[in-house]
Amino acid sequence: MLTYILLILGFILLIKGADLFVDGSSSIARLLRIPAAVIGLTIVAFGTSAPELSVSCSAALAGQNEIAISNVLGSNIFNLMVVVGVCAVLTPLAVQVGILKRDFPLSIACAILLLILGAIDMTLGHVDGVVFIVLFAFFILYMIRSARNAGNGAEGEEDELLAEAEEMPVMSVPKSLIYIVAGGVAIALGSDWVVDGATTVASAMGISQTLIGLTVVAFGTSLPELATSIVAAKKKEVDMALGNVIGSNIFNILMVLGIASAVSPVAFLTENVIDIVILIIFSAIVWVLAWTKKELNRKEGILMLILYAAYVVYICIR
Repeated sequence: MLTYILLILGFILLIKGADLFVDGSSSIARLLRIPAAVIGLTIVAFGTSAPELSVSCSAALAGQNEIAISNVLGSNIFNLMVVVGVCAVLTPLAVQVGILKRDFPLSIACAILLLILGAIDMTLGHVDGVVFIVLFAFFILYMIRSARNAGNGAEGEEDELLAEAEEMPVMSVPKSLIYIVAGGVAIALGSDWVVDGATTVASAMGISQTLIGLTVVAFGTSLPELATSIVAAKKKEVDMALGNVIGSNIFNILMVLGIASAVSPVAFLTENVIDIVILIIFSAIVWVLAWTKKELNRKEGILMLILYAAYVVYICIR
């Protein structure tokens, strides 16, 4: 019982810690007159991926490589099929051309690169991590440049992050520092509890850490995106939903796995290779569905949820 309590508390600390860290960091940045574009595309973006990053790094350092890689893959598949699928079921989801021509191909390319580097020797090593981090840096610089060039007409992920950065509260320096420290501590402590709890639950139930990472841990670290998307769907404000998910998936592969493998090599399993292939296939399916009418409707959302349910059944019985 204590393990389950710590697991739940770990998720709460991750989510709340990310919020505190983003609020404190963005406040300091705005006090230093750093442009909203830079704040939104760095601090806010980092905060939204903080749960996946902290869990995967903690798992890699603890030698729980199965959780480190499965957390990212599970989160990406959940974000794409469930978060976007739920939004499409609740209200038709408009898809911007920029997302179809730029972000979607890039997310698929990142997944393919992960498949190639991981399948070569079934390990993501230090060099692979550095490659991902360098690519992530170029990705961030490209997004910032695009946002600045586009101005108020920015598209996709950067537009949402800019708006979110503008809404961040400006606090005093002491209060901002307290938020940053408290958020960092909460994230670190929460990730340790999640990894330890998930490992213990997997052992007690006689199931693999990969399954726990793909389901329980992935769902927990994706809760903020799911909750936000449901609220946005109810308010009919989901135009950026697909762009945000695609951007988050790119962040998870390049930044989360990049830092995790740079810190400690992450071993690949055959199941991980299969899950990456499934992620690529699902991404291609959603890409095609989005191209048809430049939107995802209720029927397509239901199809995405059915495909995800079939995937969960598959990973449970394999």
